[in-house]
Amino acid sequence: MNVTIAEEVLLLALGEEDGRQLIPSMQLDSALGGAILAELAVKERLTLTGKKVTVVNSAPLGDDELDAVLTRIAGDGKERRPEWWVQKLYSGKLRKRLLERLAARGTLTEQRAKVLGLFPTTRWPEADGSVEAEVRARVAAALAGSDPDAATAVLVAVLHAAKLDRKAFPGADPKRVKEIAEGQWAGDAVAKLISTINSAIMVAVTTAAVGAATSSTGS
Repeated sequence: MNVTIAEEVLLLALGEEDGRQLIPSMQLDSALGGAILAELAVKERLTLTGKKVTVVNSAPLGDDELDAVLTRIAGDGKERRPEWWVQKLYSGKLRKRLLERLAARGTLTEQRAKVLGLFPTTRWPEADGSVEAEVRARVAAALAGSDPDAATAVLVAVLHAAKLDRKAFPGADPKRVKEIAEGQWAGDAVAKLISTINSAIMVAVTTAAVGAATSSTGS
């Protein structure tokens, strides 16, 4: 089963047994948007710099979510910063589509209920833990000192930017997480990608938080 980096982030962001989110939706949605961009860069469809996102290869990858974003960026025709696209992709709709896709594959189970018998809620506990187990094994090896591949490094960087690393891997050495998240082990191209996506997610999270606070204050 081909699992995207965004789906890996999502699996690590949910409690394995109860399916509860470990971080607020604001942080998680920014992380998912950043992960989509980063994967397109890892797969050499985009280049990311601090100032712009550029399509270098518009050939589809065969994944609906990745291809939809690639087509959207290619057809935009304007020079946009990575954080602009992360914010544009920031949406509970993306999260829901990925959750439903993981449920359709048998990785998660959708459980609907009502809080206090009134307020509907949905949780997504694991049905098949093998997918997350493989992801955790890769990340654990990197955190233990092995040089990660680009996709695993990007995953760690996204987790770190969204402050999910400490929730998903509470025993991890913060220094090692930072080394990977800052690309200190990698060549220039991968290091720049990791740094750019890290910054873009942090900006998106901050912008969303400010917007939510302003909206709350004004209401």
